[in-house]
Amino acid sequence: MSLLFLDGTVVPEEQFQGRARLIVNVASHCGFTGQYSGLQRLHDERSDQGLVVIGVPCNQFGAQEPGTPQEIAQFCDLKYRITFPMLQKQDVKGASQSELYASLINSPVGGGQDVQWNFEKFLLDRKGQVVARFDSATEPDAPALQDAIDRALRS
Repeated sequence: MSLLFLDGTVVPEEQFQGRARLIVNVASHCGFTGQYSGLQRLHDERSDQGLVVIGVPCNQFGAQEPGTPQEIAQFCDLKYRITFPMLQKQDVKGASQSELYASLINSPVGGGQDVQWNFEKFLLDRKGQVVARFDSATEPDAPALQDAIDRALRS
């Protein structure tokens, strides 16, 4: 599967190999947007252990991510100082669902259930297997998420 960073450059296939990944569909104008701070903190605290947080902008829920890639990048930098990788805006559900989200949703953990809102989280282990899914209300510092990350990093 070919992925693109927010700036349109291709994500090298080896970019995330051997790392646990927390993939989050994000939006700049959502009630959960404040989770950016916790996601950045999580990335800062756990990247040396092998975790990478990956943001995936999506405009499918209440049109809460209407910006261009440049506007999204500027918002994330100025408001939250985001340094974790951000992918290009994607559809996470419906007829134009991205290949990435089709693979997450159709995994055994995804259960074929559509993403319900912004800031839903999928956790992949170091082998790239989806091992956990968390709803939008799950904060980045939630004990259940932290425990799942610990397990994913040990795999």
